Amino acid sequence: MRTSTLNQSSDRDAGQMLLATGVVLLMSLLSMAIFGVKVAGLTLPHDTAADGVIITSQEVMDGLPELTEARTQLWIDGGLQPLEAAQTAMDGVHNDMLHHGEIRGIEVKMINIAVAEIDSTTLSVTGELGVSDGDAMLTMPVNFTITHV
Repeated sequence: MRTSTLNQSSDRDAGQMLLATGVVLLMSLLSMAIFGVKVAGLTLPHDTAADGVIITSQEVMDGLPELTEARTQLWIDGGLQPLEAAQTAMDGVHNDMLHHGEIRGIEVKMINIAVAEIDSTTLSVTGELGVSDGDAMLTMPVNFTITHV
């Protein structure tokens, strides 16, 4: 009977040692896998997510004049004077860009925006566009005209 108890104890110890060895091996493999993924990322020539500021700046600058002109015309059709309509349109565009930037993790701001009347059908919009994320910041001058009816 004594031999049977000794064999069970020995079997239990061997099982625990095998389990501990498996856990250590598993942790080592996991650690190597994480390290391998990190090292693989170091060889990339450039981070594709890092150009978000540049892309966003270009998208805003491309669409801003047309969007502002369309919104200005809507406000004029609604009864506002052209100068007030353009300022209201720019305020709305700015608020939309702030919200859009929050969704993408990029801050978009219009700074020192001024709307001036050139003649009875043309308005001038000037100011500065500021775009930033956690790593980069870009400012660009804003200067375009709006033609209204």
